[in-house]
Order: sequence, then C-alpha cells, then structure tokens
Amino acid sequence: MVRVRWGLLCVGVSSVLLLTGCGGEAESEPTVAALPSSTVPTATPTATTVPITTTTTTTTVPVTTTVAPTTTLTDVHFERNESYYFTSPDGNFQCGIIKLPTRTEAGCEGTTTPIPPRPENCMVNWGNGIRVENEGEGAFMCSGGQLYTSGGPDADPVLPAGTPLAKLGFTCTTTATDVSCVNEQTTHGFTVAADSNEVF
Repeated sequence: MVRVRWGLLCVGVSSVLLLTGCGGEAESEPTVAALPSSTVPTATPTATTVPITTTTTTTTVPVTTTVAPTTTLTDVHFERNESYYFTSPDGNFQCGIIKLPTRTEAGCEGTTTPIPPRPENCMVNWGNGIRVENEGEGAFMCSGGQLYTSGGPDADPVLPAGTPLAKLGFTCTTTATDVSCVNEQTTHGFTVAADSNEVF
C-alpha cells in the first residue's frame, strides 16, 4: 500500500496504474499513468557524421648560411723590422711599405715597360723600381740595390689579389697581374705591371 497525502491508490485495469484523488479536498493533482512497456517510445540511435578537419602544419627551419670572413692578414705575416714586405701574385714584383730614418714609402721592384729616360743625376740602376713617398707623386727609382725585400731566407709572402695591405699611412692592393700603392693622405701613388705602369 502506497500512502498519498491526499488520497488512496486505486488500481486500474490492464496493469495501468492511475493515481487519482479519491478524497474530498478541493485541489486535485494531475493524473500520473504508467504506460505499458510496449507503448514507451524508445530513442532510435542515429548515425551522425562528424567532419574530420585535417590541419597541416608547416614548419620553417631557418637555414644558416656561413659566410667566410674576408681574408684578414696579420701584421706578423708581412712585418719585418717595423716595415711590411710582400710579393705580387704573379711573382714579378717584390714590394714593401717601409719605414726609413727620414721618411716612409711604398714601392715595388721588378721588370716593367715602358721606362722613362734615365735622369742625368742617376748614376746607378734606373727603372727597376717605382715608389711613392710621404710627399709628391709616384715616380721611378734610381737605386743601387734592392729595397723592397725583407732579406729573409724565404721569399716574402704573396699579397692575395683583392686583399689590401694598409700600413704606415699607405695602402697597397694587387690583382693577378699588377700592384697599386697609394699614400692615404696625399692620394698620390702608382700602378705597375710587367707590360704597363702609371704614376699619379
């Protein structure tokens, strides 16, 4: 027996239970019915298509490029007794930026053509070298011997083409066939090769 606060439970037919108010209260509760199991709607499973989203992730890997530094020549490579000596890439010229007691100069010695006429006051070798000093334009040399060599047991190192040697106020550069040296302050200098030369 089920107790209901306002009435009795009455049993109906066909195994249907109905709760109804049988008493004399003014209020009435709604009727609750239990339906047979065959009449209870059942949820029919439905297939739901869920779209699959494909995400493509692109990873960019930074490419590291190693650039070889510009060739830097150490002072020790060319320096001898506060001066700097080198050989042209073609081996035709011995050159130097040298510090002398009374001046500093840059010059090269080797065979070049054409050679200007020998000056009357030159009593020794003429036309075997060309140089630029602290003052004045580049010029051919009148000399009694080699100046632009360190005199060491080995040949002076080659100054690679396109690599400047800047020392003592002068800058010398080379190509495969010529050498140029310039006084950085006066901008005077020279360019010399086996078959050409220029002073300025």
